[in-house]
Amino acid sequence: MTHLTQAQESRNAIERLYVEMRHIVYRGSYRPNGISGKALREMLLTLSPEIYGSMKDMEKVELDGLAYVIERLPKGIEECRFIKLISEEGYQNSTSFDVLIPPKRVRNCYRIDRERMCIEVTRGRSEIYDILTHLTFLNNEAEKIRRRAFDDKGQKIREWVKLEEIIAGDVKISSENKEKAIAYLSTLLGRTFAETQIAFNRFESDDNNKGLFHVVYWLGKISAEAEFEAREREISFSPSLRERLGRHIYGEKWAQNIKNALVESGLQHRPLHIISANPHSVMNSLYAYAALEDVIVEKPESLEDLVLMMRQPNHKPWQARVETYALQNGMQVLKDNLGTNLVVQLFDTEKIDLNALPIEVPCNKELVEKDKPVLIVMDYAFGEQAYETMDELLKPIQTTKGELKMPIASISIMGKAGILCGEKGDIMIPDAHIFEGTADNYPFKNDFKKKDFEGNGVDVFEGAMITVLGTSLQNRDILEYFKDSSWQAIGLEMEGAHYQKAIQAESRIRGNIKREVVLRYAYYASDNPLLTGSTLASGSLGTIGVKPTYLITCKILAKIFHA
Repeated sequence: MTHLTQAQESRNAIERLYVEMRHIVYRGSYRPNGISGKALREMLLTLSPEIYGSMKDMEKVELDGLAYVIERLPKGIEECRFIKLISEEGYQNSTSFDVLIPPKRVRNCYRIDRERMCIEVTRGRSEIYDILTHLTFLNNEAEKIRRRAFDDKGQKIREWVKLEEIIAGDVKISSENKEKAIAYLSTLLGRTFAETQIAFNRFESDDNNKGLFHVVYWLGKISAEAEFEAREREISFSPSLRERLGRHIYGEKWAQNIKNALVESGLQHRPLHIISANPHSVMNSLYAYAALEDVIVEKPESLEDLVLMMRQPNHKPWQARVETYALQNGMQVLKDNLGTNLVVQLFDTEKIDLNALPIEVPCNKELVEKDKPVLIVMDYAFGEQAYETMDELLKPIQTTKGELKMPIASISIMGKAGILCGEKGDIMIPDAHIFEGTADNYPFKNDFKKKDFEGNGVDVFEGAMITVLGTSLQNRDILEYFKDSSWQAIGLEMEGAHYQKAIQAESRIRGNIKREVVLRYAYYASDNPLLTGSTLASGSLGTIGVKPTYLITCKILAKIFHA
C-alpha cells in the first residue's frame, strides 16, 4: 500500500478544510463542538500550521499563536458564545453599538450584548476563511485550558479558583503579587513561568494588565459551559453575507469612486500607473524632503534615515506635516467608506516639485513634464479581494459619451510575503504566481529584475511565488515541498495570483487594457515560516521593514519617472 507523504497529507487537509468551510458558510451556521466544528479542528491539527506553533501539543497552550489570533479578532471575542459573520448591514449607523476594530486587522466588529459579537466581512471568502481558522484555533486552545482547569470529577483546581478571583476583582494584581498570579496562570497553560511571563507582557494591557488573565479565563469558562452545561458556542453567517459573496458589490463601488475622482479632476485621459503599496511610503517618497525642508536641522543621508527620524516620538508631527503638504501639491485621498477598507491616493505628478525628490528617485523631468502621469495608489488588498478590486478598477469608465477605456500604462504590486530562502527584510522578485490548491499558474514578464535591487544591503531572490489560500494554513512540509521541488518557490503570499488573474482577464480576454501594460511585482519578507521564531506569530517587522519598503517604492517611482 502506498503511503502519502507529509506534504501530500497536508495539502489534502487544506483542500478538505476549504470544502468544509464553504459548506458551513452556505449552510448558515455550525458549532465548534459539533460535527463540522470537530472536522475543522481535526483537519487543522493534521495540517499543524507553523503560525499556530504547538497547537498539536494537547498539554501546552500555544502562546505566540494565541497572541497572533487575539490581535486579529475583536476585543472581547473570547467572552462571546454567539459569533455572527455579517456583510455591511447598517450597524455602522447605530448609536448603540461601538465599532471594534482589531489592532492588526482592519475590520468593523460590533458587540451586541454580553454573549453576541458581529464581525463585518467585506473582503470576500479569504476573510471568512481567515476568521474561521482563527476561531477553530481558539476553540482548540480553550479545550486545553478547560482540561487543565478541572479535575476528572469536573471540580475546579486551585489555580482556576485563583484566576476567577483575579477576574472578579476580588484580587488586584500588584507588583507584590504579580509573579504569584503568573505562576498560577502557568499551571493552567501548561507552560513554564518564564514563557507565561513573556506572554503576559506581550498581550495588550488593560485594567491592571489583565489581558492574558482575561483571555485565558474566558476561553476556559466558555469551554467549560459547553462541556458541563451544554451551552455551546455557535458561529453563524447572515443571509445577506451569503447572498453577496463573490458578487463584487464592494469592489465595484470602490472602483467607481476612483473613476469618478479621475473624471472630476480631469485626469482620465492621462497615463495611469496603478500601485498597490503602503500609502505612506509613496507619499513620503514624493513629498517628505520638500515638506520638511525648513524643519530638518541636519539633512539625513538617505530617505530611509529620514523616515526613521519621522518615526521618532519627538518627530510625530512631521508625518502630519508631510500629508498636509502633499494634499496641497497634487495628492488626493479617497477614504474608504464603501466596505473594502482600502484607502486610495491619487497623485497628479504635474503638481509635484520634481526638484525636491530624494536621490533614490531619479527622474527624467522632461519626459515626466511631457507625459504628466497620474499615480493611483491602493492599500494592500486581502486574498481574493485583490481579484475583485483590480478586476473592477481595470474596467472602462462609463461616461455620458460612452465607454472610456482606462489608459493604464503600468501596474506595480509591492507586497509583504513569507520568504522560504532568506530572512525578514529580504526582497523577492517573482516571475510566476502559482495558485495553491488549483491548477492555475500565472507566468508573466516582470519589469523588475534581481539586479534592480542588488547592492543595497538586502538579499534579493528571484523565482516563483506561491499564492496561498491563507497564511495561517501553511505548514513546514508543504512549504519545503514547494521550495525544494522543481517548483523552486522563493516565497508565499495571498494576492499575486488574484491580481494576475484580473490583469490577464482584462488585457487578454476582454481587451479593456493593452497587453503591453508594464507589470512590476516585488515583495519584502515579513517572516520566514520555515525558521523557528521567525513566523508571523513572533511579532511585527518593526524598523527592519523600512529599508525594503522604501527601496521597492523608490524603484517603482523611478521606473514610472523614466529613470
